[in-house]
Amino acid sequence: MFFIFLLEGLAIGFLLATPVGPIGILCVRRTLMYGRPNGFIVGLGGASADILYALIAAFSVTLVSGFVQEWQLWIRLGGGFLLLLLGFRILYSNPMVHETRDRSNVPLRTFVPTFLLALTNPMSMFGFGAVFSSTRVVQTAADRVSLFMLVAGVFFGSLLWFSVLTSVTYVFKKKLASGGLAMVNRIAGLLFILFGAVNVWSCASRL
Repeated sequence: MFFIFLLEGLAIGFLLATPVGPIGILCVRRTLMYGRPNGFIVGLGGASADILYALIAAFSVTLVSGFVQEWQLWIRLGGGFLLLLLGFRILYSNPMVHETRDRSNVPLRTFVPTFLLALTNPMSMFGFGAVFSSTRVVQTAADRVSLFMLVAGVFFGSLLWFSVLTSVTYVFKKKLASGGLAMVNRIAGLLFILFGAVNVWSCASRL
């Protein structure tokens, strides 16, 4: 029975992680610039944020969810400015220079910023809440162990998507010259700036 909840969570986590957003773009860029392990760590950061929001949605932690609901506008606004800063930094960086420097970076320096960036999207929590409600998967979970298996499945499902994304990107990396990497870098930077500008604009219009 527990295995069924793990599989359901796996499917939910994979499907909700599939739409390519800032974390997906960052995963692609880091894989192209620094290799598959670095891209996987980005995915691990995104999946860790997913499991946190899935826990809140599954267990209906009212204190935390109430705080997120009350402050979601400011959290998203902060995330928008973070995306803008990251976008300009990527846009004006030299990928070949950064590749040499970044090889000495510890994984934590990649994981923590990605995790924090993913946390600035509280809509993930509402997305998990909506899916859990529509599928009635939480209601059918009779105990906490079942819920934990469901949330664990979400984590592994999200991580599975980022593993697929990293692997596919790595295949294309072998076909890209340095000029291609520079082009990917500029596109990633522009997309981050676009995401950030839309986020800031939508939040500022509601203030």
